[in-house]
Amino acid sequence: MAKWTGQSKGSLLGYKIFAFLIKKGGLLPAYFVLRFVALYYFLFSWKSNKAIFYYFRKRMAYNLWKSICSVYKSYYVFGQTLIDRVVISMGMIKKFTYEFDGIDNVFEALNSGSGGIFISAHVGNFEISEYFFEDGHKDIIINVLTTDLERENIKNYLESLSIQSKAKYFALSNDLSHVFTMHEALSRNEFICVTGDRYIDGSKYFESQFLGEVARFPAGPFMIASKLRVPVIFVYVMKDSNSHYHLYGRRATVDPKNPKVLFYSYVENLTWLINKYPHQWFNYFDFWNKEE
Repeated sequence: MAKWTGQSKGSLLGYKIFAFLIKKGGLLPAYFVLRFVALYYFLFSWKSNKAIFYYFRKRMAYNLWKSICSVYKSYYVFGQTLIDRVVISMGMIKKFTYEFDGIDNVFEALNSGSGGIFISAHVGNFEISEYFFEDGHKDIIINVLTTDLERENIKNYLESLSIQSKAKYFALSNDLSHVFTMHEALSRNEFICVTGDRYIDGSKYFESQFLGEVARFPAGPFMIASKLRVPVIFVYVMKDSNSHYHLYGRRATVDPKNPKVLFYSYVENLTWLINKYPHQWFNYFDFWNKEE
């Protein structure tokens, strides 16, 4: 099965193609063309197919036919999230409705003046969260720590379509300079967003039972977030229907002396979320290390 290489499936070229389709025909025609794009990945993306099939068949315990259909649906829903991000970046946020679940946790952290840490995952569509947050509080600024250097190029391209994003991207660095960037952002009462569900080979990791099998998670986000002594919130933006999103904010349990307290809290919360939205788990690689 495929290993994660530090780059996500949503490439800059993919965003450009979807932007072209939306400009020419609108949202629904873009969704229609997406059916064939998803079919292409379903038929020819063998390594990621194997990984995501294992997830549905073994971890979610779906039967054979449901697992096969779910592989295709996973690609389709992932494509929808990319299209939705393009649509919103083009200024058409009114095409979507949304609801907040736990938004008070975010606003309380903002009002504390110390900033906070968002820990998310490669599920749903977190990258559109800033547009929905702005309806409730325009002062929220999110700094995204990433290992995928193309994220900044994608952000710049989407801004060229219409709406300027306030989100800032900075890369995980070997010299730990990202830690200083995080401290500076928190001093400005901004939020740091990290994902807790992908580790790079050779880096420190924590292990836990996850969906019935031991899995590895990056230790860094939980070690750093535990030491910073600011509010930590699990934040996810999940797609409920073609035009409706659900934003979740859950205050995390943190022990500054034991980062595994935060880690286990995260795994428990992520397990609940994935059971609720099984087709919005977008990790197309050997997550459970079954090749070893």
